[in-house]
Amino acid sequence: MLHLKLPTDPRWVGITEMHLEDVLTDHAYCEQKAASSCISLIVRFNDLEELVDILTPIVAEEWGHFERVLEQIRKRGLKFGFIRKDEYVIQLTNFVLKGGSRIQQLTEQLLLNALIEARSCERFKLLSTNLEDPELKKFYYELMISEAGHYVTFIELARKYQDPDIVNKRWQEWLTFEAEVMNKLEVRGDRIH
Repeated sequence: MLHLKLPTDPRWVGITEMHLEDVLTDHAYCEQKAASSCISLIVRFNDLEELVDILTPIVAEEWGHFERVLEQIRKRGLKFGFIRKDEYVIQLTNFVLKGGSRIQQLTEQLLLNALIEARSCERFKLLSTNLEDPELKKFYYELMISEAGHYVTFIELARKYQDPDIVNKRWQEWLTFEAEVMNKLEVRGDRIH
């Protein structure tokens, strides 16, 4: 369903378990950034009523995820650390086409968000099936389902506002680029991406 061209390195989950405080902190910030991204789209494209109506509950859901991750951190007596640079997202952001029409800009942002959600979904599935902690397994299973829904929503919105053939072609370009990024990134267990 996700159509990612390169799966996560299987070593990632094992490394993640050794860096639980760091990965949970990173995850919390990922949820905050996801909510902020949707808010930015709502503000920038406030004239697209259906977009606003669809993204508004996603903002609330992503912020709810932030709160749930924070709860997992505190429940375990871990520290909510400082935000760190997300090399994965930085590289994807650099792939966004600049200029063009407003709808082209919207399409790029929606596809960027869809790809981040797709990779998060894939990673959450790995955590939900491979972590030792039963509570975290359940937690990540629930979030995996949510991320899959967001991924689909962003793709569908892109196809609503832009010619679906253009979206599909650009989506394949995004998937190819993302695989190249994943192939070059160091396998780190202290990050979601």
